Amino acid sequence: MTQECWWSQGLAAPSPGTAMNKTDGYLLMNRALEKYYLSTMYSLEFILGFIGNTIAVFGYIFCLKSWKSGNIYLFNLSLSDLLFLCTLPILIDNYSRDQWANKSILCHSNRCLLHANLYSSILFLTLVSIDRYMVIKYPFREHFLQKRKTALIVSVAIWIGVIVELLPLVYFLEPVTPANYYECLDYASSGDPTESLIYSMFLTVFGFLIPLVIMSCFYMKMVLHLKTRSEQPSSFLTLEKPLTLVILTVAIFSLLFTPYHIMRNVRLASRIPALEASVCTKGIINTIYIITRPIAFLNSAINPVFYFLMGDHFREMFMAKIRQFLSRLKTGR
Repeated sequence: MTQECWWSQGLAAPSPGTAMNKTDGYLLMNRALEKYYLSTMYSLEFILGFIGNTIAVFGYIFCLKSWKSGNIYLFNLSLSDLLFLCTLPILIDNYSRDQWANKSILCHSNRCLLHANLYSSILFLTLVSIDRYMVIKYPFREHFLQKRKTALIVSVAIWIGVIVELLPLVYFLEPVTPANYYECLDYASSGDPTESLIYSMFLTVFGFLIPLVIMSCFYMKMVLHLKTRSEQPSSFLTLEKPLTLVILTVAIFSLLFTPYHIMRNVRLASRIPALEASVCTKGIINTIYIITRPIAFLNSAINPVFYFLMGDHFREMFMAKIRQFLSRLKTGR
């Protein structure tokens, strides 16, 4: 097998004593990134995200008495993030040990669940932006999009739609096969690169770009509406906090997800034989792609901060329950 062949397939590094070339160097560097960088980043994201999203999920279940459309979308968002974070321990174990000792079906189900919750999270973030605009646009009456029944139907449709959208992913993932060790390759590093690139572009457009445009449009409409109302003499609306939250939301969403989607497509394109990318180019692209993966998934750990813990209503509601629980403990003593 040629050096480039075992590079593109992601096989084991050469044994000690063999001559080291650029291919070996890039491969070893990327192995080190996966073992130390990915396992460390995923561990931090799991710890922080699991705590924050668990607080959010149980806070809504046990603290919230009146559910509105926004609460339903936020609950589904935190649930989606929590399910996604549950896929990380398997990846942490995989990368830290530099092998995949589990069955192929577990590898594929983990990858599919990871992508399913990634894109469902993006869509629920988009729904939150629409709902926030509706609340500001129609503060004294309930729009049909703000009805609980509509929110439930839309949420179920999102889950079903994402599952259907990601069914082809199983086809593009390579089976786990022994080659000095067992390896569970990520989506951009497995399967036929030409077919995978077409599907990846489809996911990028419909799963990321279109939701990003919709989110940006509604947040822009929200900012314009807030500015118009703030200019009215009878308005006591404070623009600073909503505007800051809008800017942070769109900025973080774009900064976290854009590099990942760009590099995933570039990584797949670099593997197409017809493009004849050099081994050096493939190595650099794969290195950058590895770096962007945990950055995109960092969104699941950040969401609780911006959508739950910074919300006055949720914070007050949660702290009231904590104080009530502590008072019961003191009374019990």
